[in-house]
Amino acid sequence: MKNIRTPLASWIAGATLLALFEAIAAAQQPAPRPSPARPQAPQAQPSPATQNTPAAQPAPSAQAAQSSEPQRTTATYEDWIVQCETQTGPPSHKVCEMTQVTQLQLQGKSQPFSRVIIPRPLKDQPSKLVVQVPINVSFSTNVRVQSSDGDQGIAAPFARCVPDGCFADFEIKDEALKKFRSASTAGKLSFADASGRGVSVPLSFKGFGNAYDALMKE
Repeated sequence: MKNIRTPLASWIAGATLLALFEAIAAAQQPAPRPSPARPQAPQAQPSPATQNTPAAQPAPSAQAAQSSEPQRTTATYEDWIVQCETQTGPPSHKVCEMTQVTQLQLQGKSQPFSRVIIPRPLKDQPSKLVVQVPINVSFSTNVRVQSSDGDQGIAAPFARCVPDGCFADFEIKDEALKKFRSASTAGKLSFADASGRGVSVPLSFKGFGNAYDALMKE
């Protein structure tokens, strides 16, 4: 369980198938009345077994039904999780990210508090890091992510807030990425709450390198 030095408010946190059937064709129309000049023998009525019946509708296979559902995969690398989701489209595309969630002990229960997310970058684009924390924050103080107490880290202001939390976006440059990969001690995430008090949240970099490599291969 990860401890948070300054407590804040808690984290705010088929398809119906219709089968279509056609009515069985009515019995054959009666033969026309024979002419008095040329009497005709009555035509034989077809046996019910020979009447045409509609072809049975094939039931959709389970595989076809599942093909429209997103496909999700999850892999754990020590304190980081790599998650991917493949959307069927059109066109189909795959979205992946690595993430770490810090828990807050609230009334004897663990609740998600902060979240650090690194989405898989687009081709030829730098890696981004996104921090999500509760909405009780100060916009006058930057959010800082450090690999250790002695690391200056990277800093960015809060970019936006929604009912689920406030977000800060970082660009991870090569120097910061190297520090995150080689970090051997606990790092931290820090910001200020709405009253200006500093909040420090532990951030582990165990498994960061392996998780990041796996993310880049997806």
